[in-house]
Amino acid sequence: MSTGKKLIIFIIALLVIDQVVKIWIKTHMMIGDEFSVFGDWFKIHFIENNGMAFGMELGGGKWGKTVLSVFRLVAVVGIAWYLRHLIKQKAPTGVILSFGLIFCGAVGNIIDSMFYGMIFNDSYSQVATLFPQGGGYSSFLHGKVVDMLYFPLYEGFLPDWIPFWGNKFFVFFRPVFNLADSYITIGVLILLLFQRKFFATKK
Repeated sequence: MSTGKKLIIFIIALLVIDQVVKIWIKTHMMIGDEFSVFGDWFKIHFIENNGMAFGMELGGGKWGKTVLSVFRLVAVVGIAWYLRHLIKQKAPTGVILSFGLIFCGAVGNIIDSMFYGMIFNDSYSQVATLFPQGGGYSSFLHGKVVDMLYFPLYEGFLPDWIPFWGNKFFVFFRPVFNLADSYITIGVLILLLFQRKFFATKK
């Protein structure tokens, strides 16, 4: 089996896992619901966001959301083209895998943005329904990204001797994210930690 076909199967499998988890969350939990997976340091905590990875946002309202969604689409097309180029050039497997993860993560969140507003009703004070009779909570490209992975490894008040943040309540790690975000992060880390030689040879 060719590298390209293996990569396609890999990406599809990860996308299916990402979407199955998100759809389960949407159809079984309300915004703010959570349950523990491992003690107090790994929880499933359901939130939604309009923006980028780890809840970051671009601008406000529908304008910012539209710009972000279009940017994501352009980025995905660019990454797909570059992946095709890497495969043709017989790049190292680690490089192809890394860009495959980044592509997969970007597509996973684009699916939320493109379609979730159309196929789900909202999750506030209710569990959302897939394909609700009255239609979805928003329009094409204006869906919210579903996040659920929460790792509050430390929660408590910091010591007084710490400058600026001393005696303030602190949570590490605060962001809530999803599997697609994880794919992107892992892909970038592999490139930075293990594949720098590949890019050095391109100079």
